[in-house]
Amino acid sequence: MDLVVALVLGLSCLFLLSVWRQSSGRGKLPPGPTPLPIIGNILQVDVKNISKSLTNVTVKVYGPVFTLYLGRKPMVVVHGYEAVKEALDDLGEAFSGRGTFPVFERINNGLGVIFSNGTKWKELRHFSLMTLRNLGMGKRSIEDCVQEEARRLVVELRKNSGGCLLCH
Repeated sequence: MDLVVALVLGLSCLFLLSVWRQSSGRGKLPPGPTPLPIIGNILQVDVKNISKSLTNVTVKVYGPVFTLYLGRKPMVVVHGYEAVKEALDDLGEAFSGRGTFPVFERINNGLGVIFSNGTKWKELRHFSLMTLRNLGMGKRSIEDCVQEEARRLVVELRKNSGGCLLCH
């Protein structure tokens, strides 16, 4: 009997902790439907027709910008042409980031160009472009070098009378 009471008490504490953690992080996010613990708002979204279910369930109540929880992760939804246009045109810098991929962050230790984000991405992009420019990208001199090497390759191939260079 004591084990059952301890188990129920422990599960209820975990449940309350989960609800508290979800509600404490919502202060900075737009309003949205109340999520269920652990599964969030997944049951309110129809997978077959996501746009229609978002329009019916949330847009009519919360407006074109609202928060949904897919599992325990919050997702801010911008729904409708006018809201998307405003977000991308007027607030482009704020919405220019990418989502995070924890698997790739762990593998790359947060480094790399492909999955980087924000100021780190801007710095890496600037460095990469400057380095490539210094090496000749975008200059005519590299084109001349490539053409010269191609001519030399053709000459060597003709000397070999078209035979396979790798076969010998």
